[in-house]
Amino acid sequence: MYIKTLTVSDLNNYLKKILDNDFILANLCIKGEIYNLKFHTSGHIYFSLKDEYSKINCVMFKDAASTLNFIPENGMKVVVKGRVSVYKKEGVYQLYCNEMQREGIGELYIAFEKLKSKLSKEGLFEESHKKNIPLYSKNIGVITSPTGAAMRDIINVTMRRNPKINIKLYPSLVQGDCAVQNIIDGINRLNNIENIDVIIIARGGGSVEDLWCFNDETLARAIYKSSKPIITGIGHEIDYTIADFVSDRRAPTPSAAAEIAVFDINEFENKILNFRNLLYTKMKSRLNNEVNNLEIVLKQLNSNSPLIYMANQYNNLDRLYELLNIKVKGKFQKEREKLRNIDSLLSANNPLNILKKGYAVIEDKNKKVVSSIDVLSKTKKVSIILKDGRKSFTLQSDNNEL
Repeated sequence: MYIKTLTVSDLNNYLKKILDNDFILANLCIKGEIYNLKFHTSGHIYFSLKDEYSKINCVMFKDAASTLNFIPENGMKVVVKGRVSVYKKEGVYQLYCNEMQREGIGELYIAFEKLKSKLSKEGLFEESHKKNIPLYSKNIGVITSPTGAAMRDIINVTMRRNPKINIKLYPSLVQGDCAVQNIIDGINRLNNIENIDVIIIARGGGSVEDLWCFNDETLARAIYKSSKPIITGIGHEIDYTIADFVSDRRAPTPSAAAEIAVFDINEFENKILNFRNLLYTKMKSRLNNEVNNLEIVLKQLNSNSPLIYMANQYNNLDRLYELLNIKVKGKFQKEREKLRNIDSLLSANNPLNILKKGYAVIEDKNKKVVSSIDVLSKTKKVSIILKDGRKSFTLQSDNNEL
């Protein structure tokens, strides 16, 4: 019988084709315990899955690893989905993982989604039912473990932001079967304290099982019925519980819950200072504007004041008087010049001036000037005017001369 001689690569390729073409091996769901876990700088995760008797090497590439909602740890029991194939370079088969869940997470997730859907339909998550968080709380109630990191974080944040805030702690279990009733009792107790402004329900990070008490329906209804606003700060930023959905405000961590509940006194004082400066600036500007307006009105009043008007009228009278004097003088001067001209003209045409040259004027008894011999021959009495006076005469006719 002839046996073909293969290279190592041929053998590994052959095995890889067989495994890749097997339907079951290409669509596996395997559960086991993580060990020999390594996070590569490339983002890939290398680990092994083992049970009581066996182990298998596994790899989860960066794209699949980025979808994880938890951080894998050695010793953690998980369920992975993927395919088995051969790594040709090493000649080993391994499990290539596409998905990973903590063992038992599937049942918890189903229960979580079922309760979430139920309460959502009832309207417990509606924004219209959520109470406003006070901006300036003085007294804050906290429901958490007194020895946990959550309480220390809340105290640290409060002391940093506003050491004058009063914290009322209701010590409670935050994990296990009795935790739900403890937290509900805390809600009821703090609601009965009149000066409590807001309540924080807090717990540090943990597994889904550790946080499961916050997914209780009875607790969700107690939060919904609370007369005081409630802030939840449960787990890490990626953790969501039913209590978060029904609360009035969800914070990603206990520290963040304290940041929301406790106002920063320094920021508050700076805001007051800014408001004071703004008010001072606006008042100063308003006063300056009013002073300017008052000065304008005062000027208008002064310009229209009767006293000012009378003083101005006196000035106007003086001005008019001076103008009148000028015009009268001008008029007199003008008329005087006219009179001179007329006088000169009259003088030039005055008949008496002609008499000085030896001429005479003859008038009849009616004082009409006799200008012809015919008129003179008919006149018996005449007046003769010479340069030095008037003299009456009676005429006698001289026939020879006539």
